[in-house]
Amino acid sequence: MDRVLAVSPLDGRYFEQVNQLSFIVSEFALIKYRLIVEIEWLKLLFAIEDFGLPKLSDEDINYLDNIVKNYDISVCNQIKTIEKTTNHDVKAIEYYLKDQFKNHQQLNKYKEFIHFACTSEDINNLSYALMIKDLKDKVLFIEINKICNKIENQAYLYKEVAMMSRTHGQPATPTTMGKEFYNIYYRLQRQLKQLNNNEILGKINGAVGNYNAHFVSFPNINWVEVSKRFVERLGLTFNPYTTQIEPHDYMAEIFDNLRRINIILLDFARDIWGYIAINYFRQRIKEGEVGSSTMPHKVNPIDFENCEGNLGLSNSILNHLSEKLPISRWQRDLSDSTVLRNIGVAISYSVLAYNSLLKGLDKLEINQDIINLDLDNNWELLAEPIQMIMRKAGIHNAYEKLKELTRGKKIDAVKIKEFVNSLDIPENDKKVLLNLTPHTYIGLAKELF
Repeated sequence: MDRVLAVSPLDGRYFEQVNQLSFIVSEFALIKYRLIVEIEWLKLLFAIEDFGLPKLSDEDINYLDNIVKNYDISVCNQIKTIEKTTNHDVKAIEYYLKDQFKNHQQLNKYKEFIHFACTSEDINNLSYALMIKDLKDKVLFIEINKICNKIENQAYLYKEVAMMSRTHGQPATPTTMGKEFYNIYYRLQRQLKQLNNNEILGKINGAVGNYNAHFVSFPNINWVEVSKRFVERLGLTFNPYTTQIEPHDYMAEIFDNLRRINIILLDFARDIWGYIAINYFRQRIKEGEVGSSTMPHKVNPIDFENCEGNLGLSNSILNHLSEKLPISRWQRDLSDSTVLRNIGVAISYSVLAYNSLLKGLDKLEINQDIINLDLDNNWELLAEPIQMIMRKAGIHNAYEKLKELTRGKKIDAVKIKEFVNSLDIPENDKKVLLNLTPHTYIGLAKELF
């Protein structure tokens, strides 16, 4: 399909930026995960001694493994064709596998053990769990760590850059640009640690979570232990207590965690946008680009704006996922099914935002002249340290005296030094204050990281 005809911008305008996700979150990918689960479950059944099936030969195992290895668009389309008849996506997988077994004399004898004792949700919950595991390991950690590394590098790059803070949008105690970047880096690291520790759960326990069909068919098998072994063999954490569906609590935890990461990045993107607006940062110009269709001078912070917009879209979907997915009527309703298909949409908008943020950060150039000008023009910032030294010296109403001198007023270096010289404080303290400037009044900002 011509990309300009796509209904979603993810499959149209932005496809080149998110196409790597097609192999993890698309319908094509979901079908592959289902094939993996069905085949691995069958292999495990053959390995259970009390199940009574013959031991699989190496040739048998290779045949089963090659079904996954040879999976491609044509196979996907075959399965989708079967689904048109079944109107059931998981049953279509089962029928496809049975059809494949016709070409294998030994396996064909046991094709009725495909999907044995499974409800479709046994397959689906494990398939989505594998999808989320791959999203974490192959996408999210990689992309977010790129941002973390960039922010950390820039924190050290700007470590010595003293700047005027703004609290409530007004001039406030100086900091360094590096420290402000490092604040974001630290926040992200905390959230990444939590994301790494989030379990990804799975179950394979039948129609309502009690192994009913398993037990009535083979009562001598420890099905709980078999299920636990299978889920853990897939690299997941076993959930022993479910209804027909794995309750998705872990998904909500992961999506909420990712939403917090995105909120931190949204906070950061808006701050950088603001620093660009007040000329603390310039943006490198790319030859041939324009910033406005009518104003030739414009160099707009579009990367940070795109980041903000896409993070908002992602978080709105993540929020719905985390609120909706843990809720299911009685032992099962199907309202989670259509919602789960939008995991890839949420993650794709996040990835778009991450790409925009990295692109924007790469364009930044510190504007030392403007930063210095703000510091030079705001000597009233030293009202805080002066009144602290006055308090230390026991001078009554120190705060009030500085408030009278500075509140709502522009004070230059001369007036500050005159005021300090008039104070009855120890000479060492007076010397400290006389040597202090808005450029040097940065506390431990450079030593904190």
